[in-house]
Amino acid sequence: MYVIIVGAGDIGTPLIDIATRSGNDVVVIENDREKADDIANEYDVLVLHDDATVKETLEDAGAERADAIISTTDRDATNIMVCLLAEEFEIPSVVSVVHDPEHMNVFRQIGVHTIENPQQLIAEYLYRAAARPAIVDFMRIGDHAEVFEIEVTEDAPVAGKTLDEAGKERLLSDDVLIVAIERDGQDSPITPRGRTRIEPGDLVMVYSALGVDPEITDIFGRHEDRTIH
Repeated sequence: MYVIIVGAGDIGTPLIDIATRSGNDVVVIENDREKADDIANEYDVLVLHDDATVKETLEDAGAERADAIISTTDRDATNIMVCLLAEEFEIPSVVSVVHDPEHMNVFRQIGVHTIENPQQLIAEYLYRAAARPAIVDFMRIGDHAEVFEIEVTEDAPVAGKTLDEAGKERLLSDDVLIVAIERDGQDSPITPRGRTRIEPGDLVMVYSALGVDPEITDIFGRHEDRTIH
């Protein structure tokens, strides 16, 4: 995939690392000379020290053949301009960071995939790590729903039960779904069915329409989860 990344700051730099390690062709546009030089010295990418809100800069970056462009600067106005120019080049995938929620509608109107307020997402993640130590990873979907990973303990109410049995015993409500199970000795995740048995030590991926709370994590045996104040 041919990817243009605009900005080499706190968000752009790890993104560049991920994109290059994944084998993509990456072009970076950064208007800060020092940051541009740092990226050029560390990664095997084309780095343009230039203004990404100028059409000629995107032309130099090869926008006409790009599969995706991701704008990561700390200024929404800059990100909007980059996305508008990207639309002119008909880049298939246009993604941007949005710092101010009031600007979200502008990005949506021009059909941009967005990541809203990354600082807030980080803060929420850190809070959840402290308040719900059993949660391995989580992702919020919409206003309330969340997907999270949690390890099943020996004394978990669901341990040793099939999904059908857990449902009949009302351990799993209609708002909670086990999406996948990772188990030692299995090369790939298990797609759970009604007769799939949940074993201690399983790492389960769970969807909860109502979000994560101790009543849900207790089902998997993690009674130490708590809310901090």
